Amino acid sequence: MADWRLAVDIGGTFTDVVLLDAESGRVVVDKTLTTPSAPLQGVRTGVTQLLAKAGVKPGEIIAPIVHATTLITNALIEGKTGRAGLVTTRGFGDTLLIRDEHRYDMYDLQIEFPEPPISRELTFEIDERVGASGQVITDPTDADLDALAEQLRAANVESVAICLLNSYVNSANEQKIATHLRTALGVPVCISAEISPQIREYPRMITTACNAATMPVIGPYLDELQKWLASEGFGGSVLMMLSNGGVVSADDAASGPIRLVESGPAAGALAGSWFANRLGIDRLLCFDMGGTTAKACLIEHGEPELTNTFEVARAYRFKKGSGFPVSVPSVDLVEIGAGGGSLARVDQFGLLKVGPESAGAAPGPASYGQGGTVPAVTDSDVILGLLDPAAFLGGDMPLDRSLAEGAAQTVADGLGLEMLDTAAGIHEVVNQNMAAAASMHGVEMGVDLRGIPLIAFGGAGPVHACGVAELLEANQVIFPVNASVLSAFGTLVSPVRIDLARSMPRLIGKVEDAERDALLDDLRNEGRRVLRAAGVPDDEIVFRYGVDARYAGQGNEITIWVGEGETWPSSAEEVTAAFEAEYRRIYGMTIPDVAVEAITWRLSVSATTTMVEPDDSIAAHVGDVTPKSTRPMVFARGVAAVDAPVYDRTTLGAGATFTGPAVVEERETTSVIRPGWNVEVAADGSLIATRQTA
Repeated sequence: MADWRLAVDIGGTFTDVVLLDAESGRVVVDKTLTTPSAPLQGVRTGVTQLLAKAGVKPGEIIAPIVHATTLITNALIEGKTGRAGLVTTRGFGDTLLIRDEHRYDMYDLQIEFPEPPISRELTFEIDERVGASGQVITDPTDADLDALAEQLRAANVESVAICLLNSYVNSANEQKIATHLRTALGVPVCISAEISPQIREYPRMITTACNAATMPVIGPYLDELQKWLASEGFGGSVLMMLSNGGVVSADDAASGPIRLVESGPAAGALAGSWFANRLGIDRLLCFDMGGTTAKACLIEHGEPELTNTFEVARAYRFKKGSGFPVSVPSVDLVEIGAGGGSLARVDQFGLLKVGPESAGAAPGPASYGQGGTVPAVTDSDVILGLLDPAAFLGGDMPLDRSLAEGAAQTVADGLGLEMLDTAAGIHEVVNQNMAAAASMHGVEMGVDLRGIPLIAFGGAGPVHACGVAELLEANQVIFPVNASVLSAFGTLVSPVRIDLARSMPRLIGKVEDAERDALLDDLRNEGRRVLRAAGVPDDEIVFRYGVDARYAGQGNEITIWVGEGETWPSSAEEVTAAFEAEYRRIYGMTIPDVAVEAITWRLSVSATTTMVEPDDSIAAHVGDVTPKSTRPMVFARGVAAVDAPVYDRTTLGAGATFTGPAVVEERETTSVIRPGWNVEVAADGSLIATRQTA
């Protein structure tokens, strides 16, 4: 009997859907345009098309439906959030405007930051106070609570964030205010003690504010989705992909949407990790380029790196500190506005620029024929011959080359160049942008990315991967089967998981076991609640412990993980030794005779994943490798077009080999093999491209 698993990934341009039978390994995929104003419409279209293609009825899907989305990220970047109010301690209403007083560019007199997700006009102060050690100094009175509720009601808020001073030590006042407002207003309310109970006022407040501002975005969508699934007869619940690479129930996602901020990219990183382990590659660079953004994530030792703070909505994509530093565990990746829909323009200096603005799904690139007039990366790829307009999405969505050329001509006129050279320039600039972002990300991580193999996925990733690899001096690119929807597939190999943290600053040698264990008991109970809600039995839950630590007197911490178990697994001496080993790895030294201080205690709560294995073994190739056609393609500015072969991926068996220049077409994407690359088809159908040595 079939055991169907359904995955959905809403991107900025396309919505991807994957159906996998865990028993037979059969995989069916589909793509459809995202509908930004009504995301459920695109999901309905994609799922309905997919089920019809597979011959599967909704009632046959009884396993949880796993869902990744960029709705939260896009809402924060575009400022299309709900009307949220913020409640804070009297005297602290300007925190979101003051930020942390850090200037990411100290010499920029016109320095810009994104507008806070909750304006000062919707920020309300209340008389209350909790001391640094957790003692309640001032309780909010009933009269103050009633007045606050009236102010919020008059402001027509759709949700409320509560972030009070020192509430990470004692949340009593936050809980009291939240209980009153939920009853009085009937709108979603979140508190910092549950969203980000950690030290540092601005990161805690901005994280809570971003969460509240996106609750009106994700809540109604998830309600609609679940009602539609139930009406269609689907038997599975909904699990949402988190930024840390885990999944939780839809209800937990709706109450903590900030944890979904990198949901889609995290799914892609998990897929890359799955492939790295499968191929036996220790280090792999995930290159995920969709219609709106491109992402790069390093896989080391078969796992993606995690970070405890992720910056979203940067005013400048390459400038750390110009966005919102939300305190949520996330896969450590870099994301820039470089996708198939990224728009080209001539700047005030007469230079060609590409992105970060995107045509998205509406109107899309000019060649979509939906009203776009500015050339996008996809338009340039059509003009260069890298994409066949008639074969886009298997011919279901043909592109218009003449519209692409007309749009590119407007930029060519501004540059004083030929239209074909302009298209080649757009292709080259977006490759440079992606390679530069990946390199900078590597520098920030202390890793030299040169020579690390790439795995290319996303709709546009396989088109640009070889060009980006050349810029990164990488000699191998892997084009997996179903690369265009690999992020959606990644959700199917993701564990149910939640990462929790709470600050309790203590010198390692002075930590009282009872105090630490009481804190961890609270975190374990919350972790169990979340995993139970996702359908995980208690005996499958695994607890992993960590701590953010520093030398006493320092201003920043590093995270160390110390073990697993039902209780805290390490002694003070073991924690100190682990800290010093990690500190030496990062900084090349340790500081003798200075005590180590624990700041934030971390708990990763997960369940082991039942791995699904697609049936992707293919027959050995027999005979010559024969292209289905040829067409003229341009691979560089000022270089004449060459007639390059076009291969149908479904006809390439294991062991087939060919050389670039060439393209390999499948319904959802096109793999472009640049001149100077050799390709061999692996046993699972992956194309392994290797760069020829000089």
